[in-house]
Amino acid sequence: MSKKSFYAHGKLLLTSEYAVLDGALALAIPTRFGQRMTVKQTRKSDLFWKSYDKEKNQWFSAQISLYDFSAVKTTDDDKAAYLSKLLKGAVRQNSEFLSKWNGFDVETHLEFDRDWGLGSSSSLTYLVAEWAGVNPLLLHFEVSKGSGYDVAAAGADLPITYQLGEETVNYTEVDFEPPFANNLYFIHLNQKQDSKVAIEHYFKKAKQKKTLVKKISALTESILRCKTLNSFIDLIKEHEALLCQHLGLDSICDQRGFQDFSGGIKSLGAWGGDFILAASGESPSEVEAYFKDKGYDTVISYKDMLLQNEAVEVA
Repeated sequence: MSKKSFYAHGKLLLTSEYAVLDGALALAIPTRFGQRMTVKQTRKSDLFWKSYDKEKNQWFSAQISLYDFSAVKTTDDDKAAYLSKLLKGAVRQNSEFLSKWNGFDVETHLEFDRDWGLGSSSSLTYLVAEWAGVNPLLLHFEVSKGSGYDVAAAGADLPITYQLGEETVNYTEVDFEPPFANNLYFIHLNQKQDSKVAIEHYFKKAKQKKTLVKKISALTESILRCKTLNSFIDLIKEHEALLCQHLGLDSICDQRGFQDFSGGIKSLGAWGGDFILAASGESPSEVEAYFKDKGYDTVISYKDMLLQNEAVEVA
């Protein structure tokens, strides 16, 4: 039986977290850590799905009926329901998808820790869209209320700018590797945030959204043009302060006790979890020692996170 393979990148949103939902210009990067999927056609009547983590341990499985896409058997009802929703959405986009009288064995393999927040769901959406031969963003908007930047990044080869219009989506690949790229780091905060909860908080708490979108978009433009580390540090501090003001949240420095860090820090995505971005003129060993001393062992340089670089070992 035929076997196909598909691949999607993970993502990190560098600017416009939350505000991207209301049309702010955002900067995102595809990461070298992604998710791959293999699909094998079988003589079975159902779809048998298995998902594996980066340690090659199975963390999810389901037997999905190809008659009504219900879960015949599964290890997680919620995840099976989402998978069913995704498959149904793909069929609505392409009526020929899964229309033949045969089943499938599907396996997905993550290259990053599941609690890293690099986009296990968005990369899955992209993978299913590729398999179904449909537009990934159309499938995303069929099943999700998110901005879709993460799905766009899943198929990008370079960093992207992303912006939602009233009836359009605009995203463009950009060459964002500034002169101070060696001074940028991503630090994982040892917990995963629920992006749905974060989005709900944004819609409830955000003040003067039009003003926020305008200011955040201008900051993204300035970050794209930025040539010096000190200017970049000022810009990310301004970005953090602006969102604090509009959302009524404490900065990540105040939340985690990073006030004495030599440089600048900003939240990424849902505040309080996943990764943060740090910029510093200190040496890599000093930056790593600072965060490890505070209990954060996963410190990855910008160049080691960015897609175009060779794989390296991660602490």
